[in-house]
Amino acid sequence: MKKYSAIKADDLAYMEKVCGTAYVIHSRDAMEKYGSDETEDLNFMPELVVKPSETAQIAAILKYCNERGIPVTPRGGGTGLSGGALPVFGGIVLSMERFNRILHIDEQNQQAVVEPGVITQVLQEACIEKSLYYPPDPSSRGSCFIGGNLAENAGGPRAVKYGVTKDFVLGLEAVLPSGEIIQTGAHTLKNSTGYNLTQLLIGSEGTLAVITKIILKLLPYPRQQLTMLVPFSSESKACEAVSAVFRAGVTPSAMEFMERSAIDWTLRYKPEISLHVPDDVKAHLLIECDGHDLEAVMRECETVAEVMERFDCGEILFAQTAAEKDSLWKLRRSVAESVKSNSIYKEEDTVVPRYKLPQLLAGVKEIGTRYGFQSVCYGHAGDGNLHVNIIRGELSDTFWNTELPKAIREIFSLCVELGGTLSGEHGIGWVQKNYMDIAFSESELRVQKGIKQVFDPNGILNPGKIFPD
Repeated sequence: MKKYSAIKADDLAYMEKVCGTAYVIHSRDAMEKYGSDETEDLNFMPELVVKPSETAQIAAILKYCNERGIPVTPRGGGTGLSGGALPVFGGIVLSMERFNRILHIDEQNQQAVVEPGVITQVLQEACIEKSLYYPPDPSSRGSCFIGGNLAENAGGPRAVKYGVTKDFVLGLEAVLPSGEIIQTGAHTLKNSTGYNLTQLLIGSEGTLAVITKIILKLLPYPRQQLTMLVPFSSESKACEAVSAVFRAGVTPSAMEFMERSAIDWTLRYKPEISLHVPDDVKAHLLIECDGHDLEAVMRECETVAEVMERFDCGEILFAQTAAEKDSLWKLRRSVAESVKSNSIYKEEDTVVPRYKLPQLLAGVKEIGTRYGFQSVCYGHAGDGNLHVNIIRGELSDTFWNTELPKAIREIFSLCVELGGTLSGEHGIGWVQKNYMDIAFSESELRVQKGIKQVFDPNGILNPGKIFPD
């Protein structure tokens, strides 16, 4: 394992010179929150937290650390679920929280230029004020940063119709580990000029460069949105209904799956959500259709309802008011938080072709029964993206640390057998890296490691992530 240099007094002095004393944190209490994110109960304490606000400052920091072998871990909003922002080798956490400006919203070309520390929901609301739309919306959109969304190629419920983060990025400004500043892409919708470094950096989890500016594509805001909650007496029937909707010619703007335990845990954790769930209901689909013409959106919803009825659904609840719609979405967006409030858990971000979703869910439950663990499943059914929350509960340390990884390996192997892969939107980070051999051959991993070597030959940028030990 690579050895990194520890932070010394002169390193601290340099960082304070570059960023100002107020923006360099080195007391243990103040650094505590920067040692963890939303991944399980993991914590790795940094030696220093640095908060730059200018690209030139980041360039100076990276150049200095690269020359001295000091590890640097970029950090956004700290909402990650794969340990991507954890400083596993100590060193410096490079917090992007001061890069929080929306630099320009271009209404004529339907584009935005933003810094990576902008909160996703803040950007979305600023766009809506100008009748524009930025669709990617992870469940943590009220606290996650755009830069973190790029690092993990985040998706969210509306990816099923509009695509994930990568589909909205036209260009970047980024700083290499050497301290060099590069520009990628352009303010154009078409670009066949050279290698597509923009897309290479998206999803690279902060291991190749530090993104400092982002050019985003926007869309006209769809004013008409209709939302329905569909109950099923069978989880498999709910999953089977998903692909049938698309075969009927409708692409919903969201199609979310929640099994019964996910709903029950959330209703207990969020008692302000009012929803009666009959005893025989085992799963729900939350479906939304949107557009610019109300009649057209209503016709899509009618088609969806007809499809649902073919799969023995219960009475469909249509949100009649904005408050009812918000309540349904609060139910869905609160599932992960509700699960975490009950127990330590591991969340596996599995994804398969959506037609294979019934087989994936059945396989996950069979593996859980065989190994003896409980799972709470929910996710973006329209994308075939199932979040599998494995509950720690009363499981022993021995099982959690030695037996459970075997079960997770079986789950990921099943995903690959079904034509899917390890992660749909959470990334690999620290916790999934030792499963990468399931999805990639040795030669495929060698190519990826070679790319890392070109960008970061000294291995200082977010070390310990993505690649197996």
